[in-house]
Amino acid sequence: MQYYNKQHNYYCGIDLHARTMYLCILDSKGDVKLHKNLKTSPDALKKAIEPYLDDLVIGVECMFSWYWVADFCKDNNIKFILGHALYMKAIHGGKAKNDKIDSYKIVSLIRGGTFPQAFVYPRNMRATRDLLRRRMHLMRKRAELLSHVHNTNTQYNNDRICKNLRYKSNRKLVEGRFADPSAQKNVDLDIELINYYDKLLVEIECYIQKHAKINDYQSYMLLKSVPGIGKIISLVLLYEIYDIKRFPRVQDFASYARLVKCRAESAGKSYGTSGAKIGNAHLKWAFSEAAVIFLRGNPKAKAYIEKMTKRHNKGKALSILAHKLGRAVYFILKRKQAFNMDKFLPA
Repeated sequence: MQYYNKQHNYYCGIDLHARTMYLCILDSKGDVKLHKNLKTSPDALKKAIEPYLDDLVIGVECMFSWYWVADFCKDNNIKFILGHALYMKAIHGGKAKNDKIDSYKIVSLIRGGTFPQAFVYPRNMRATRDLLRRRMHLMRKRAELLSHVHNTNTQYNNDRICKNLRYKSNRKLVEGRFADPSAQKNVDLDIELINYYDKLLVEIECYIQKHAKINDYQSYMLLKSVPGIGKIISLVLLYEIYDIKRFPRVQDFASYARLVKCRAESAGKSYGTSGAKIGNAHLKWAFSEAAVIFLRGNPKAKAYIEKMTKRHNKGKALSILAHKLGRAVYFILKRKQAFNMDKFLPA
């Protein structure tokens, strides 16, 4: 975790909400220059900070509406920093909590050099990244519907559905499968929704592939050289990582992608792991998905998973494979080299 510790004449902390924002501005001595609740609009913000623009930094806790503040600062040549919400314990751990107190805590963290920074994602790529994340949400909803069909089939003790229902032609096996009309109607609704989700996902994927802004086309092609990483997962990785130079070491990248667990220790005693929710959940999904697809038609990978399963279990074995893929992707992007199966899984 990086902390912002640069010195300025003025520091501005904003407790940001959808319709209101509470501003607190301190000078270099720690004196309060402004402490006011305003409407969330660029004009109101510009008017409030105008007397302090000679050397000002603005800090906001990472929440869903920070985009416009970052763009406002970029347009007006103001230093902007984004706070990592899960690391800002001083804001959420107080006895009394309100917008006025929170804004003062934010600006105090900035002035004191203990403001935990999150990455400020570039403006021109945010919309496509958000659309890729929305596609992931739709994929999960579709998977829930497929699971519900299988669960309902098991609930009524019917014969197992042997074919994969993610293919539209296999969904005919569900027609007239249940004696109870209400149970059949329940499953038919699932199938109709799955068909609709398929249509939406095809449209979204075509749109993304047509409009995605790939700054480094070489990296895109190198990622596709990895078995299990196709067009969409390559785009997810590129948009979520943005620039591999953000991560000095492969360990930093693996931690950011939630591919490793951190030990919690104190006074020589181990308390398990911590920080499971800190990192990029979308990268975690991409590598987990790639690990499963990596096994298809890959005898060498299947032999490796069988060996890891004997040592651990199936879930842990897949996590280890996802971690190995994450490390491979890091070095592929860092060294600009294509994937090599012999190096990845030596004999």
